[in-house]
Amino acid sequence: MISDHPYSPFPLMQATQRPDLVSGSLIEGKIAVLINGSPMVLVLPITFWFGFQTAEDYYTNFIYVTMLRWLRYLFAFLAMSLPALFIAVTTFHQEMIPTSLALSLAAAREVVPFPAIAEGLIMEITFEALREAGIRLPRPVGQTISIVGALVIGQAAVQAGIISAPQIIVVSVTGIASFLIPNPGMSQAISIIRFPLMLLAASFGLYGVGIGLICVLIHLVTLKSFGVPYMTPIAPFNPTGLSDTLIRAPWRVMRRRKQQTQRRME
Repeated sequence: MISDHPYSPFPLMQATQRPDLVSGSLIEGKIAVLINGSPMVLVLPITFWFGFQTAEDYYTNFIYVTMLRWLRYLFAFLAMSLPALFIAVTTFHQEMIPTSLALSLAAAREVVPFPAIAEGLIMEITFEALREAGIRLPRPVGQTISIVGALVIGQAAVQAGIISAPQIIVVSVTGIASFLIPNPGMSQAISIIRFPLMLLAASFGLYGVGIGLICVLIHLVTLKSFGVPYMTPIAPFNPTGLSDTLIRAPWRVMRRRKQQTQRRME
């Protein structure tokens, strides 16, 4: 109810139960909202890059964490756009596929009665249902249902000729990529955006995917979290904030940046 953009799929606040994350956010100048009767603390304002950061990043070597962050950004893009790119290329732009791979894809899809968009929607909805079922069930049973269910359903669908094997691979990579996003709200937003991009890809090919991604970028740039631009420090550009967004700089650099921020606040 206090969000600046309640109809945006992207998270503008962070709900957490971790004391270290809350204390670290307070040191950075953020606000922690505690509500009587709730174990969750709301941290605000947050930016887009906050959705790819974890508390463990600050207990690990900065070189390794920087690599992990770039890996999260890459797989977040794949989780959002890989099914749409696959549908666009196989439906409209077959000339972009190498000949041997195109023949292999054609052979795999020869017995499939559905178009690529129907395959993608069936498998993506099934995967989301399995993931939700795995969360709701008890932990030992939920992990078994999500993993075994996906394997059994995927294998059975391929053998029955309902889904092609390349589509199973794309959905599997997309599911793995979504699990690399540490913030549940950011993962949910990317899962929501995936479906409109698939429909645009089935309608207009790569042009539709490009239009969809541009619309998402425009939406991100116009968002604000309690008055703070959502894409800061990239847009608007602030070089002093880059040490904890695209990379995780050493502690000495980050400590010096915080002192500068404190002086500006004073």
